[in-house]
Amino acid sequence: MDRRKFLRSVALTGAALTTMKEADAMSILTQSFETTNAASNYDLVAVLGGEPEDMFRKAIIEMGGMSKFIKKGDKVCVKPNIGWDQPVEMAANTNPKLVAEIIKHCFDAGASQVTVFDHPCDDWRKSYANSGIEDAAKKAGATVVPANLESYYRTVSIPKGRSLKTAKIHNAILDSDKWINVPVLKNHGGAQLTISMKNYMGIVWDRGYFHANDLQQCIADVCTYEKRPVLNIVDAYRLMKTSGPRGRSLSDVVLSKGLFISSDIVAVDTAAANFFNQAKEMPLENVTHLSKGQELGLGTMNLDKLNIKRVRI
Repeated sequence: MDRRKFLRSVALTGAALTTMKEADAMSILTQSFETTNAASNYDLVAVLGGEPEDMFRKAIIEMGGMSKFIKKGDKVCVKPNIGWDQPVEMAANTNPKLVAEIIKHCFDAGASQVTVFDHPCDDWRKSYANSGIEDAAKKAGATVVPANLESYYRTVSIPKGRSLKTAKIHNAILDSDKWINVPVLKNHGGAQLTISMKNYMGIVWDRGYFHANDLQQCIADVCTYEKRPVLNIVDAYRLMKTSGPRGRSLSDVVLSKGLFISSDIVAVDTAAANFFNQAKEMPLENVTHLSKGQELGLGTMNLDKLNIKRVRI
């Protein structure tokens, strides 16, 4: 593909499909994001082509509105990825515009409070500030809390876990009535992909145990904890296709303009992983926490069984 055709493809689709022929890329996008006329009560909604807040507004309407998931008086925890001291353009963290819009919808649905946190790998103060999420969340009315001390966590049982039987989970999750999982879609050296299931590693204290005891199985195990997110909202506005999870340069990032939302954590991650494959090859069988999660009853990888709404903006 010459440069002119490539740039035209990016402009038309909103995605930088750097590893595929133009015809193949357009074919997949048409197939994957053709608007359907199925009945409401969707299991999963995929939106392509808009700004983060616009895509979320479309998606949550198709899912039945935030009031379907958040009730008046609920204490809500919104858990984005804020793991890295990186600016928004690097796509190492969840987009702050998306986080702010979700918070606003929670309050509109009647939430009494919204708490935002993550357990960053980089210095938490710098990650919170330079990601843009702390400022955006506070302006939207949320309380932003730290996660850098073990005293912020309590031990819970993971009875269905195979490698992970207990974990220390942050109080913001434990004390909430509902929580919403808001990962960014990106490459990861160990887990292969960071999406909703991998985002759980930001709610636990001892991540080192995961890496030492079958990372992929531990990711699936922790997702069986009894308090599960009412929604998983995958930010794929910018996609880090290489050098994850932190990224090295803007060449690692493509502007993909996607968003996926579902209560089924395996299904939404499977859909997002398929989307990632349009930027860089990542066989689903390599992302083994997906199949392990399916084995544990967390959801399905068989998207053909689901009622899916696909929307282009």
